[in-house]
Amino acid sequence: MADQDTTQDAGGRRLNTREAADRLGVKPETVYAYVSRGQLTSRREPGSRGSTFDPKEVEALARRSGRREPPATSGELAVHTGITLIDRDHCYFRGVDASELAAHYSYEEVAEWLWTGEIRRGIRFTAPHDALSAARRAVHALPAHSGPMDRLRVAVIAAAAADPLRFDLSENVVLDTARTLIPTLVDALPPQATEQSTAAALAPRLWSRLTSEPADPASLRILDAALILLIDHDLAASTLAVRVAASARAHPYAIVSAGFGALDGALHGAASGLAHRMLLEVLDRGSAAAVVADHLRAGRRVPGLGHRLYTGEDPRAHTLFELLEQVPRAHPALEAAREVITTTARHTELHANVDLALAVLTVASGMPTEAGETIFAVARTAGWIAHALEEYDEPPVRMRPSGRYCGPKPPQPLP
Repeated sequence: MADQDTTQDAGGRRLNTREAADRLGVKPETVYAYVSRGQLTSRREPGSRGSTFDPKEVEALARRSGRREPPATSGELAVHTGITLIDRDHCYFRGVDASELAAHYSYEEVAEWLWTGEIRRGIRFTAPHDALSAARRAVHALPAHSGPMDRLRVAVIAAAAADPLRFDLSENVVLDTARTLIPTLVDALPPQATEQSTAAALAPRLWSRLTSEPADPASLRILDAALILLIDHDLAASTLAVRVAASARAHPYAIVSAGFGALDGALHGAASGLAHRMLLEVLDRGSAAAVVADHLRAGRRVPGLGHRLYTGEDPRAHTLFELLEQVPRAHPALEAAREVITTTARHTELHANVDLALAVLTVASGMPTEAGETIFAVARTAGWIAHALEEYDEPPVRMRPSGRYCGPKPPQPLP
């Protein structure tokens, strides 16, 4: 077949079109599109029936491009990424253990590193005046019963309206948007305690908007660690929604809105709220047995347990539990969580996930039920931006699956 031959040159073995497509994770016709755009150089050797490519040039393009569409022979959607790897019950960001990052850096430092590859010690994200004013006005106009997630959804739209450069998708502008959008979301939330200076780190500013309880250094460290551990988790539903929006060249505010939309479900971002309610019930009733029994009797999953990507305990939960041990006021909620785990283990082998650890933090800190989802949403915004940056470097509108029509066979009579 054409393009199946390979040839040699002075620099070593060259790749044929199929091999280049496999290295890039794209269809063969996409390889020729790269050639036509000047992103790859092809060469036809004497006696060869197809084009050949320099392996180093192909590898360089693969590194620049991040995720690629799967080969035509693939039977499932597979999107390549350089952001998160989940392997052997560990979670790695760009090859670095997420728990190690949480032990040594702040959320802003890790977010900046995830976007640029550089650690900037002491970096602080600050909100621009116009965007923050617009977001606060929009949030203030909501009904009094509105929760923090309602406020985040409105704040991101208001911030977008205040940014005339939002349609500029050049990398530097997107990065500047990311550095200002996250603090705008946090600072637009109404303070529940003494408001922290906008020059402070993000974790204490978020803490003051989720609870009136005083923040001790150990608790702030846990919140910061939670933000880092939740930055990304491969192609979760909200991240896939973000990549679809970015594939259509939506601006960063719109891709975050897409993420918020997918996050709004009991099986994703709101899962920590279910675990929060369960822990409150365990503490109120004084025993986990009856609470777990109620869930099992009703055929419901026990919140905060099990994760399809981990065979054992979620490593993010393990890290947060270790940190929570250092906070005395967290011990009752922590003990309740452990009782839930041991009680459920008598019936089925399920391990704690990050939602249960997040629920221990929110219950122990006097935060509302939606606090875990809010922490999740703020944290994941940095990961969504990282995925958008990867997707902006891809061919546009590639996230376009083909529908398989199964409706009435046409022509049908006019209704």
